[in-house]
Amino acid sequence: MPFNRRKFLKRSAVTGAGVAIAGAAAAPAAQAAEGTKPAKPAKPAKRYAFTVMGTTDLHGNVFNWDYFTDQEFDDKAHNDVGLAKISTLVNRIREEKGRGNTLLIDAGDTIQGTQLSYYYAKVDPITAKGGPVHPMAQAMNAIGYDAAALGNHEFNYGIPVLRKFEKQCDFPLLGANALDAKTLLPAFAPYSMHRLRNPHGPDVKVAVLGLTNPGIAIWDKANVQGKMTFPGLEEQAAKWVPKLRSMGADVVIVSAHSGSSGTSSYGDQLPYIENAAALVAEQVPGIDAILVGHAHTEIAEYFVTNKATGKRVVLSEPLKWGQRLTLFDFELVRADGGWTVEKVGAQVLNSNTVEEDQEIVRLLGDEHKKVVAYVNQVIGTNAAEMRSVEAPYKDVPIIDLINHIQADTVKKALAGTQYAALPVLSQAAAFSRTAVIPAGQVTIRDVAGLYVFENTLEARLMTGAQMKAYLEYSANYYVQTAADAVVDPAKLTNANGTPDYNYDVVSGLTYEIDIAKAAGSRVSNVRFEGAPLADDAQFVFAVNNYRANGGGNFPHVAAAKMVWSNSDEIRNTMIAWVKAKGSIDPAEFASVDWKLTRNGTPVF
Repeated sequence: MPFNRRKFLKRSAVTGAGVAIAGAAAAPAAQAAEGTKPAKPAKPAKRYAFTVMGTTDLHGNVFNWDYFTDQEFDDKAHNDVGLAKISTLVNRIREEKGRGNTLLIDAGDTIQGTQLSYYYAKVDPITAKGGPVHPMAQAMNAIGYDAAALGNHEFNYGIPVLRKFEKQCDFPLLGANALDAKTLLPAFAPYSMHRLRNPHGPDVKVAVLGLTNPGIAIWDKANVQGKMTFPGLEEQAAKWVPKLRSMGADVVIVSAHSGSSGTSSYGDQLPYIENAAALVAEQVPGIDAILVGHAHTEIAEYFVTNKATGKRVVLSEPLKWGQRLTLFDFELVRADGGWTVEKVGAQVLNSNTVEEDQEIVRLLGDEHKKVVAYVNQVIGTNAAEMRSVEAPYKDVPIIDLINHIQADTVKKALAGTQYAALPVLSQAAAFSRTAVIPAGQVTIRDVAGLYVFENTLEARLMTGAQMKAYLEYSANYYVQTAADAVVDPAKLTNANGTPDYNYDVVSGLTYEIDIAKAAGSRVSNVRFEGAPLADDAQFVFAVNNYRANGGGNFPHVAAAKMVWSNSDEIRNTMIAWVKAKGSIDPAEFASVDWKLTRNGTPVF
């Protein structure tokens, strides 16, 4: 759907009255001589100050609540989450600065991540005839957002859900580099223009340019292929920033769903830089500030010098989930017929310092109760408790459960096809180190808490040699640890920043990982059904769509032939499997198929 300029201009936000800050009056000049008139004092320069508040990576968090544990959210740092907390901070800043002297924007990843957001995309979908208004739209409308950039996870539930969400928002969703695949015109509003009214001088025009992540083309290929394309952030910023300046923008802010590190996690699979926010600041003149998203890090204030102008551009990233609120504080001066940014700085506020805004709590209390009831439905029983706490360094039953269900699902799907006789392998990762499937009754939230991402399942053809390379790449996750060194599990994993979700274990094979050896030469004794794995052996590989589409840059799998795929989330497949079976018994599927070693001796 191409960008509708008329609709966009109608929806562009205009804020209320601003208040100018008067400069100090110049002292009157002394009389040069008797009989001469004193010089007129210089007029004070017109000045204006305003604040832009920013959030990012809200991921469906309205309340300070963890639907997977069914209790108030908490972590080691005692962060809080949710828009209800953010609303309290926003209200305080507006009271302090004056509502008309503030803007509120977001940097994307809004409608995916919690069971609340899942419920209103899949269980009681907003796309249904007469369906509900998405809780994130309700909350953000009530708080008074002025604009939000698109995140890559906005596309997880398909374009129809995103378009419905867009219609339900009272603010524009921005994506200058989200283009219609046929026309190459913007599929969403590229920018929004906001006028801050200044009673002591001309209005200040603030442009917000939205940029999203080009990785969408890979990660949500099934939803966007042939419909939208996502060129690089630097390219599109260089196109739009001069236009915004020519339209009279006094201030240009970029809301970018792209980290600041200048790196990509997906190698050649991603043709553009994934985390390009700092490169945009460095390479594109005319930007005053960038609200950073996507990387889930906290950057209070970070300055990047533009190569062309020498001007410093301030960047800030307010962590994730509503844990922080960024404040960009601008000071402008009127000179040469226009407003100039004299100073801009940034800081972040911690949402754990305030209580939830009860207006938001009341507004969405019913939606919250529905989701709590949904996730606490009992769907089966479990013979023995399973935990994921040791999953990053031990073969544990709870990860075996994921692989068992995936392999079973693929085998049934391929029955009667030309691939039915091929053995099925499966991959899984420890998405959460705190997941628990309790003994006794099992609920939807127990299973959902094990698989926290909305991945879907595919089946790809792989050879024995390719599987060995896949395992070797996965083993890069471990920090090299000498044979005589003490092994500390807390320091053993996540080498070079590799996240837990990019460490795959593979069921259907047995193998060893020697952590004393250098990365690239760790995996040995790879066997299938007790015999050494032949390089030319053929397998069907049950793999999630994120990995199959290049996520993590694992070798071979993205280019492998796909023989089956499913549009339903793996999480739902697991829930349906438990419902149908009625019980879980680890004795039926759990086995130790891989282990960490040093010189042939098991580490654990």
